[in-house]
Amino acid sequence: MTSDPPATDRPGLFDRLLGLERHEHAAVAWSFVYFFCVLSAYYILRPVREAMAVESGPETIPWLFLGTFITMLIATPIFGLIASRYPRRRFLPWVYLFFVSNILIFWAAFSWAVDNEQSIVWLGRVFFVWVSVFNLYVVSVFWSFMADIYSRAQGRRLFGVISAGGSGGALLGGIATNQLVSSIGFQSLLPISAFLLAVAIFCISQLRHWVEHEHSDHLDKTVATDQPLGGNPFSGITSVFSSRYFAAIAVASMIASLLGTALYMVRAQLVDASMTEVNEQTAFFALLNNAQNIIAMLGQLLVVKHVVSRFGIGVSLSLLPIVSVAGFAILAFEPTLTVVAALIVMRRSVGFIFSKPTTDMLYSVVTPEQKYKAKNFIDTAIYRGGDLIGTWGIRFISALGLSGISLVMLPFAVVWGVIALWLGRDYRRRAGLGMGSA
Repeated sequence: MTSDPPATDRPGLFDRLLGLERHEHAAVAWSFVYFFCVLSAYYILRPVREAMAVESGPETIPWLFLGTFITMLIATPIFGLIASRYPRRRFLPWVYLFFVSNILIFWAAFSWAVDNEQSIVWLGRVFFVWVSVFNLYVVSVFWSFMADIYSRAQGRRLFGVISAGGSGGALLGGIATNQLVSSIGFQSLLPISAFLLAVAIFCISQLRHWVEHEHSDHLDKTVATDQPLGGNPFSGITSVFSSRYFAAIAVASMIASLLGTALYMVRAQLVDASMTEVNEQTAFFALLNNAQNIIAMLGQLLVVKHVVSRFGIGVSLSLLPIVSVAGFAILAFEPTLTVVAALIVMRRSVGFIFSKPTTDMLYSVVTPEQKYKAKNFIDTAIYRGGDLIGTWGIRFISALGLSGISLVMLPFAVVWGVIALWLGRDYRRRAGLGMGSA
């Protein structure tokens, strides 16, 4: 997609360390800031969401995920319809503007309830569902955009660095929440999140200008085109059920969600038993987020590119299943809040360092329509379907205790690892044949 730099233009130490080429500097910088703002905005909201789940009661979590899944099923064809009818350069900012307006509405509603000493339980439940939809859509759209503007080779070099921008933003969001929530209250964090999301919209416009300059000879094939993606609003769904490649990504996503949800519910029970105040819970969740994001940012900057280059995408994808097998085995023998918190931090760190960037690389060998529609369906409805199965499944086997639940999760992690290795092999096959059929 992009031309090679002149032979005399030798890369500096910074470029060699991060895998950059001179003509990519501006795009990578804007992508870095874009993802920084998106995840910073989310990680300001995330601890509030977790506190709302505890406030609602751990026994209501399966119902909250059911509401989230139903909302996703409704939203998926709507997103597909918008993507089919409008150019990417137009509907991408709309997605973020929609969520900015939503955040400001919640800010007003929470502020009124707190000022008038009204119960926030039901408002918190709605907020939980909304944030669970919000985080998947804003991140999914971001990575669809990245897969759209960078080539396969660029993705292998650059996605780790770009991911580090997200981890940096998540870290800042978590620190801000941890430091500010006690003094200004959780509701006053929301307009800060809205502002950061507005900055992300500006980054989209700057990246579109870079694409227009970099690919001026074939704009009709880029995100800067005036042509919509076209196709059926439901084509993202049909692609998943008609392609082994997409089906494997979907199953891996569901298992990842299932294991994460199991830990989520266990953590909610243990936190509910040990902490009673919303701001205290919010600060604890922010602390866990900060730890995982420090580890993730360092790994994304310095490690993931080398692992992918040397061992391939399949190995990189299999690292999180391996960590999950080991973690749940330990948890089966030591089911405490400390172990759960450590396992959550480790899984999320490894996920952000390896699984997330390499999973998004898988979409560099599919068509533009599939990058947005199939990816969006997998990242939202399928992923939340895993949450739904996880919450209700854990509820039904809760009599086994934390140790028993951990043992039940082990076979799923093993299957996930096998699927990861298969996806790596099929990705290589598709990359060799070129972009095309599913």
